[in-house]
Amino acid sequence: MNTLQRIETILARALGDPEGGLTPPLLARAMNHAVSPGGARVRPRLCLATAAACGHGNMELAFAAASAIELLHCASLVHDDMPCFDNAATRRGRPSVHKVYGEPVALLAGDALIVLAFDLIGRAAARPGQGQKAGAVLRIVAQSVGAPFGIVAGQAWECEPKVDVAMYHRSKTGALFAGAAAAGAAAMGADPERWRPLGAKLGEAYQVADDIGDAVAERDELGKPAHQDEALGRPNAVRELGLDGALARLRSLAQAAVEAIPDCPGAADLQAIILGESKRLVPRSLAVRAA
Repeated sequence: MNTLQRIETILARALGDPEGGLTPPLLARAMNHAVSPGGARVRPRLCLATAAACGHGNMELAFAAASAIELLHCASLVHDDMPCFDNAATRRGRPSVHKVYGEPVALLAGDALIVLAFDLIGRAAARPGQGQKAGAVLRIVAQSVGAPFGIVAGQAWECEPKVDVAMYHRSKTGALFAGAAAAGAAAMGADPERWRPLGAKLGEAYQVADDIGDAVAERDELGKPAHQDEALGRPNAVRELGLDGALARLRSLAQAAVEAIPDCPGAADLQAIILGESKRLVPRSLAVRAA
């Protein structure tokens, strides 16, 4: 079983059978809808690549952290799509959770996924020898989600009358990437702060790419509504820097992420993930221009 298959297995087991479990059926289906089928799972892949680069011991806590981070990401998308924020009808090419199950169930599904994420880490923490490392992982993941610098804070910046775009990007997207890299290191008993800059730069690059996609791509390519930032008056790197400036910023951040990789045996694998993701996220219509 490869890394991605193992992540999917952990997520499926954590969510349980949407039809035959004890969870209220609509809630169970909404949670499964939010998580599966997933996207590229880039955050858990980053977490696990970092863990593998830090050592070759027991990876159980790293897999728990990676899966928890993906659940938290999916929860944030459920809430982000709701009418009080983006009012998005689609996500990953399918109807968004609130469009299928209604706003009350969507809100509860996002909440339940957040709690389930920390439950996964808690279960791994109960294994022998994981306590101290699990405590570090738990704190890193929590800080990546809450205030003042996590994805909740990033969402809250959208409600402010004046926004620092770099701060907004670091919170809304960069924080969970930085947390993924740091949590992977902490799960293996390594220094998480050596790895945080890698995740932060990659996350910022991811958000710039998302801004570019929102500005120039269409719904069919994105799998979600396009031109939302302009419609909702939100910060966007293209509006601030221009298209060429945003593309240059994306290239700069991807290179900065590569340069932030600490010296380690897995550096080449991490570099491949970073460069592959930065290319994948640029809309097809801009691929030549971005290169």
